[in-house]
Amino acid sequence: MKKVVLLMLGLAVSLMGCISISATNEAGEIRRIKLPMGYIPNIQYAPFYVAVEKGYFAEENIEIEFDYSFETDGVALTGAGEIPFAVASGEQVLLARSQGLPVVYAFAWYQQFPISFIIAPELGVESPEDLRGKKIALPGLFGANYIGAEALLFSAGVDPAEVEFDPIGFNQVEAYASGRSDIVVGYAANEPIVLRSQNFKLDEMRVADHVNLIANGIVTSEMTIANEPELIRGMARALAKGIADTIANPDEAYEISLKFVEELEVQDKAVQMQVLNTSIEFWQAERIGFSDPQAWENMNDLLVKMGQIPEPVDLSKAFTNEFIP
Repeated sequence: MKKVVLLMLGLAVSLMGCISISATNEAGEIRRIKLPMGYIPNIQYAPFYVAVEKGYFAEENIEIEFDYSFETDGVALTGAGEIPFAVASGEQVLLARSQGLPVVYAFAWYQQFPISFIIAPELGVESPEDLRGKKIALPGLFGANYIGAEALLFSAGVDPAEVEFDPIGFNQVEAYASGRSDIVVGYAANEPIVLRSQNFKLDEMRVADHVNLIANGIVTSEMTIANEPELIRGMARALAKGIADTIANPDEAYEISLKFVEELEVQDKAVQMQVLNTSIEFWQAERIGFSDPQAWENMNDLLVKMGQIPEPVDLSKAFTNEFIP
C-alpha cells in the first residue's frame, strides 16, 4: 500500500512540469470543479450536498461534480495541478509533501480525528494503558484506522510492539459480531453505530478523547493558492455554510442528502441519522474550517514515530487558515 502511494505521488510530481492551473476566471464565469471525495456517496457528506442544494456553491460561481474516487488519487491530482481541490486527510497531506508534492490543506472539515476502538465490555479495558498485550483488529497497517490506533497507543506511552495488530480487511462489524475479534478499530460514525443497532454490547474509546490530530478537510495546491486565491475563498465560504446548516438542522440535511445518495432511501433512517449526528460531533467548531496548529504538530510527530515520513514536514507550507471565512 505504501509503495503504491509513493508511486502515485511520484507520477504526480513528474506531471507538475507540464501542467499548470488556469488564471482566475472572469467575474461571473461558472467554474466547474470535479471534486474527489475519497469515499462512496454517504450521509456523512451532507454538508456538501446542503451547500449544493441551497446554492452556496452557485453563489461563488462554482459548479461541483462529486468524484467518489480513492483519497490518494485526489491528493496526487491536486498536487499535479490537474484539479484545484480534493477532500483528503491531514496525514495524506504530510505524506505527499514529504515526497515533494506541493499540496496545502486549506479548510478543516473535521475538527477531531474520527477513529474509535470498539471493545468487548468483558475485557475490562478502561484506558489506553489497558490495551497492552491485547490483539487489535483493524483493516490493515495503513490508513486512518492504523494512524488512529498507533496514536492512541503512543498517547498512553504504550509501544505498538506491546500489542498484536490483526489485519482483517474492512470487516470490523463482522469480526466483532462473530466473536472473532474482541477489539476492533473503526470510524466512530460507522462501526459502533451499526453494531449497537444490532444490539451488540460494546465499550467505545475515541482517539479524539486522548490525542488531537488533524483529520479530513479540503486540500488545494501551492499553484492554486498563487493563481486562484478567490476560488479557494469561495470554496471555503460555501462549504462553511453547508456545515453550519447541517449542524443547525440535521433533519433537513438528511432530506437533502436523499437527492444525492441513491441507497439512503432504503437504509434504516434511524441508523443513518445517528451516523449524521455522530459525524456532527466531529465537525463542531468555534470557527468552522479552522485548522489547529497543535493537531498538525501532533500528526507530524506521529508520522515520524511510525516511520511513515523520514523527518518532520515544514508545517508552515503544509496548511493555512488564510482562506477560511
